[in-house]
Amino acid sequence: MHNIPYDPALHVCLPEGQPVLRTVPMPADTNYAGDIFGGWIMSQVDIAGSIPAIRRARGRVATVAVNSFVFKQPVFVGDLVSFYASIVKIGRTSITVDVAVYAQRGVREGGEEICIKVTEAVLTYVAIDNNRRPRAVEA
Repeated sequence: MHNIPYDPALHVCLPEGQPVLRTVPMPADTNYAGDIFGGWIMSQVDIAGSIPAIRRARGRVATVAVNSFVFKQPVFVGDLVSFYASIVKIGRTSITVDVAVYAQRGVREGGEEICIKVTEAVLTYVAIDNNRRPRAVEA
């Protein structure tokens, strides 16, 4: 299965609750080696992180910082990728969100399904008005 060593220590369970985003990467999302582009994952993480930020801001937000981003394991075509996002800090105009990404794989290949944490990130969004200027996040 994808020519990576079998390491049971990497296997985890999905977190409690529902993911904010769930998707399956396709062959068009791969680099020359057949792994999913890091940029594709970053884009999906930004979308996932914006969902709780938009809800909390009750309106538009813009990404202002990627505070941290760690690729822990590769993502492959056909993985079921789940994005869990939670707000970790609210400032006057900003909202910081933690995003954890998990890949479920194996069943498609006829094996046992495994779940691996593939990415962790923290992003900061700023609430913006119709003129794209920062606005206060309501209490």
